[in-house]
Amino acid sequence: MADFRVESIDYASGCDDLRRVREAVFVQEQQVPVEEEWDALDPLCRHVIARDASGQPIGTGRLTPERKIGRMAVLGPWRGRGVGDAMLLALLEQARQQRWPEVSLHAQVSAEPFYARHGFLPYGERFWEAGIEHQSMRRRLGGAAAVELAPVAVAAVVGLVTQARRSLSIYSRELDPGLLDHPQALEALRRFAIRGRGGEVRILLQDAAAPQRNLAPLLGLAQRLPSVFAFREVSDPVDRAYPSAFVANDAGGYYFRPLGHRFDGETDLESPGRARQLQEEFARIWERARPCSEYRALGI
Repeated sequence: MADFRVESIDYASGCDDLRRVREAVFVQEQQVPVEEEWDALDPLCRHVIARDASGQPIGTGRLTPERKIGRMAVLGPWRGRGVGDAMLLALLEQARQQRWPEVSLHAQVSAEPFYARHGFLPYGERFWEAGIEHQSMRRRLGGAAAVELAPVAVAAVVGLVTQARRSLSIYSRELDPGLLDHPQALEALRRFAIRGRGGEVRILLQDAAAPQRNLAPLLGLAQRLPSVFAFREVSDPVDRAYPSAFVANDAGGYYFRPLGHRFDGETDLESPGRARQLQEEFARIWERARPCSEYRALGI
């Protein structure tokens, strides 16, 4: 049972509680000028607050009329305990209730992986705000989002891996250098593999030799966690001519690329029909593909 709760809070009556968290985190810890921390939007926003078991405020977040999430802050002793995740989910639910098609935010660069785990994709160039480097990110709340660049592709994979319940299906040409070897993607896969839910990652390759030659980091991760990762190489000529690549999970999410050697494609965390279609296609090819027996020498 969680030792905290998240609830909506009225700005006028709850300003003191919001101030206790935001000024501790942003003003005192991050040295944001206090005059920049509070703005004219605050009274117009929807705010959430996290409280500990005794009712003391430990985290805040807001949703602006401009459809932006911001002022996400968690007190130091409570970080890494799911408080930020719970507040973000509460704000996303409020946005859905407003039937907004999309929400955006300015993420501190250090927090990019956190937001990627919740389906936010980066866009535009990084910038500085209140002396801290930021990245704009957005999350579609209905329909697929376009993926064009490598950073967006990485965020899409992180979101899919994090969302997965017990299974991931990855169809790749040669383990996608620049994507599946990215530190954020590898960390997401590692977390999935060790969380103890009987997870399985099945990976279909068109060229099993290339990752070995390139010493792909994912092979090393799979070597340490052989009960989770399974590799096969397509052998049927029709399968070898398949031009696309994709990742699909068992929670209704997918990232599909029409041309497997490019990052261009689309992703959606809330499309169970399309995800199921890709998983069924993957399963058919998996059955006629050959196990990568050469990986056994690596302990895989």
